[in-house]
Amino acid sequence: MENKKEKLTAYSLYSVQQKERTKVNPLEGIYPQLPDKKYQVIYADPPWDYGGKMQYDKSTIKEENVGFEKKIFLSSATFKYPTLKLKQLKELDIDSIAENDCILFMWTTGPQMANSIELGKAWGFEYKTIAFVWDKMVHNPGRYTLSQTEFVLAFKKGKFPQPRGARNVRQMIAVHRREHSVKPVEVIDGITKMFPSQRKIELFARDNYIGWDNWGLEIPDSKIEITTGLTKPTEEIGEQFTFEM
Repeated sequence: MENKKEKLTAYSLYSVQQKERTKVNPLEGIYPQLPDKKYQVIYADPPWDYGGKMQYDKSTIKEENVGFEKKIFLSSATFKYPTLKLKQLKELDIDSIAENDCILFMWTTGPQMANSIELGKAWGFEYKTIAFVWDKMVHNPGRYTLSQTEFVLAFKKGKFPQPRGARNVRQMIAVHRREHSVKPVEVIDGITKMFPSQRKIELFARDNYIGWDNWGLEIPDSKIEITTGLTKPTEEIGEQFTFEM
């Protein structure tokens, strides 16, 4: 029994979990059909692929967790949703749903920054700036510095959509991180205030906001209001472009 404990490694335990918990795309193809509509505002949270990299804590260290009697902690994007490589994301024809004058807001992380700019260009947009910086108020281990921020990049196609709404939306958002990949509603609230009257769609959506069309795998059936207390939702309900699991 002692010999078995000595030979037991963290990898022998978490490799099994990795296989069991990794989400697989349930569709026959990579993507379903995009809406047959044009939008002036596109908001996307791409399911970035991190090459199967996982997050750990001290529970994977044999000296800290003798015999691995305590459950090993590990987390990965692939445990939450099917991830896609940059090449696959580029195949999505976002240009076909973008008006001639259109703004694209795209979520990214530090490791995916260069890929995000490349993806925006492949979708027919020009990179402009960092629209939002999210301080998650907790940190993850990082190879260089402790990681505690994510970013929303702004891209533009053609001219700035008019009419323009609010011009005082703050770039920095400090909101405590919730479940994996759940984004703060303050971002979509800010975008709505900037572009209150434009046609808007959220891609890879997991919420279903009033005034927005939605496209994704995990969209709830019922519409909800943006609940930061800052935005009055429009009367338009918005369409839902989900697909069967």
